[in-house]
Amino acid sequence: MTKTKVLLSGKIFNDLHEDLAGRYELRSNQADEVLDAATLGQMIADREAAVVTPVDRIDASLLAQAPNLRLLCNIAVGYNNIDVEACTTRRIMVTNTPGVLDETTADLGFGLLLAAARRVVESDRWVRGGQWQAWRTTAWLGHDVHHARLGILGLGRIGQAIARRTRGFAMEIAYHNRNRLAPDVEAAFAARYMDKGELLEWADFVLLCLPYSPATHHTIGIAELQCMKPDAVLVNIGRGGLVDDAALIEALRARRIAAAGLDVFENEPQLQHGFFDLDNVVLTPHIGSASFATRRAMCELALQNLHAALAGAVPPNLLNPQVLAAAP
Repeated sequence: MTKTKVLLSGKIFNDLHEDLAGRYELRSNQADEVLDAATLGQMIADREAAVVTPVDRIDASLLAQAPNLRLLCNIAVGYNNIDVEACTTRRIMVTNTPGVLDETTADLGFGLLLAAARRVVESDRWVRGGQWQAWRTTAWLGHDVHHARLGILGLGRIGQAIARRTRGFAMEIAYHNRNRLAPDVEAAFAARYMDKGELLEWADFVLLCLPYSPATHHTIGIAELQCMKPDAVLVNIGRGGLVDDAALIEALRARRIAAAGLDVFENEPQLQHGFFDLDNVVLTPHIGSASFATRRAMCELALQNLHAALAGAVPPNLLNPQVLAAAP
C-alpha cells in the first residue's frame, strides 16, 4: 500500500517521530535546522500533509509549490504563521492545538509579572556581578503584586487561567474583550468589564492574552502606553505584534511605565536591540508553553489531528470547516 507523504518541519519527541515514520512516507527536520522559505518550499513540494511549527510561514506563494497538499497541522494554538484563507481557497485543512497549553502559559505569564514587578532578573544580574555589598532600606524597591489591580486584555482560556492565579494575591481583576463575557463568567472570576482606555488608566498591571490578527495589531502603542500609570507593568504572553515594540522601548527608557515582561516580540527572534539596553524589561524566548508535559501534549494533539484527517475523519481542531462543506 502506498503511504501518505507527510512533512514534519521541526523536531518532535523521538518516539512520536518513530511512530510517524512507521505510518507515513515521512520527510522530517528532526535535526531542527532553521528552514528558510526556499528550503521549506522544496521540502513540502510533493507532500500531501505537513506538521508545522509557529516559525514556518505558510503563505500563498509556498502553497503554490505544493499542489498535492491537503492538510496542515500547526503545533501551536496560534496560527498567524498560516494564511488560512489561502489554504481554504486551495481546500487545504488547517488545524491547531488549543487547550493543552493554557495552564502552562498562564504560569509563565504570572512568572513574568512577578519578575518584572519585583526586579528579579535585574537584581540577579547585579548579585552575579559581585556588586552586593550590603542590605539597604531603599535598595531594589519594586512594586507589590498582592492587592494590586490587574487588567487583562483577552479573558479567554489563558486569561481566565491567569485570573485564577490572582486569587492567592488578592488582586482586583478587570478585563477587556472584543465581546463582553456572560455575567456568570464575570462573576466566577470577580472580573469587571472595562473599555480598553479605562482599563489602561485603572490597572497596575496590564497583561495581554490576545490572539494576533490585523484587528489586534499594535493593541498597545504610543497612545495606549501614555494612558498607563507611570508605575504600571506590561506583560505580553499573546503574540508579537500586539505591542508596538519600538514605542514600548521608548516608554521603558523614559520610565513612562515602570517595567515589562515579554515572551513574544515583533519579528521574533530578531527582536529590536533597544530591549537589550534596558534593565526594566524581562525577556524570554517565546517559552509560554515550554514545559516537558505541555510541549509533548501539543505534539500529540497535532498528530491526532493528522491521523484523524488522513483516516477520513474530521480532525478535532479544524480551523476551516468550510473546506469540508465545499467538498463535492
